[in-house]
Amino acid sequence: ADFDSKKKRKVAEIQQALSSDPIDVAALRRMAISEGGLLTDEIRCKVWPKLLSVNTDDLPPLPGKELREDNKDYQQVLLDVRRSLRRFPPGMPDDQREGLQEVLIDIILHVLKRNPQLHYYQGYHDIVVTFLLVVGDRLATALVEKLSTHHLRDFMDPTMDNTKHILNYLMPIIDQVNPEVHDFMQSAEVGTIFALSWLITWFGHVLSDFRHVVRLYDFFLACHPLMPIYFAAVIVLYREQEVLDCECDMASVHHLLSQIPQDLPYEALIRKAGDLFVQFPPSELAKEAAQQQAEQTAASTFKDFELASVQQRPDTVLRQRFRERPRGEERTKSILTKPRTNRFVKLAVMGLTVALGAAALAVVKSALEWAPKFELQIFP
Repeated sequence: ADFDSKKKRKVAEIQQALSSDPIDVAALRRMAISEGGLLTDEIRCKVWPKLLSVNTDDLPPLPGKELREDNKDYQQVLLDVRRSLRRFPPGMPDDQREGLQEVLIDIILHVLKRNPQLHYYQGYHDIVVTFLLVVGDRLATALVEKLSTHHLRDFMDPTMDNTKHILNYLMPIIDQVNPEVHDFMQSAEVGTIFALSWLITWFGHVLSDFRHVVRLYDFFLACHPLMPIYFAAVIVLYREQEVLDCECDMASVHHLLSQIPQDLPYEALIRKAGDLFVQFPPSELAKEAAQQQAEQTAASTFKDFELASVQQRPDTVLRQRFRERPRGEERTKSILTKPRTNRFVKLAVMGLTVALGAAALAVVKSALEWAPKFELQIFP
């Protein structure tokens, strides 16, 4: 009964945010982040376009088969889509699934044709199929195009340099929270490649339960483009004991971490990922992540959380306290890494949904003003 009443209250809040004038995007982002996410695919069809600032009254026509002629990506897309059987609901009739796979190919080729600066990568289809199954073909085409030119853009560069750079954030995050796990992984020389498929498919490729996939998509769509790497870090941290009990060699640790558990406590991990983002924003991790091309990542062109959430009271208190701490070598990790006792961390948890909503809203309200800049920077 309590769950039902919470659900009804949340649905009412989402409807209120959608019907306000202008639409309350900050509230929608809070709803997408908070426990349970957006609840149903029917709601996602209404809210996901708002999170990506896509006008549903002016959708592009459905892509046609002519895109397949002389297309350099067609054969690879075809192979990947044919291998995507497990991404469709079990029990779906073969003819229905095959029809959706054909549509999936057309959507991918359409986005690539309209955006020649984007390069297809294996795993991209795992993201596109999620949108197709949730919102249908025409809306999926528009949402995927916007997502591809923003959040996913770094994965669609001609090289994997920016993708590798984003992976470089993983170990500094782990180090801030649990130096023992960090040092163990460093000793094992496991690297970060185990998390590559997690990152570039937003976990769509590695999670078998579609409900968990769309719950994470709610979260990621409402947040900074680097949030998936924070979520990857909290998965590793959650498995602390398994990692430390493993043989300290690359093969053993890689095998353990690449087999992602399917029974993760998703809501708790989402809260933890957001908490870590508040404590250790990308700007504070950039040096440790060896950020040599800061100007060329989508994350750097997104309004930084640190600036965008400055007016939110819980986060302002947190940030003010952090600024008052001594900087440099004398600041010890122990001060920042006691989530059970540190009252500033508790403040971060309390303020998370408000602050993240504000960060995202700053981007939407500015009409995605950063987009032209980063396209010029990356694609002169």
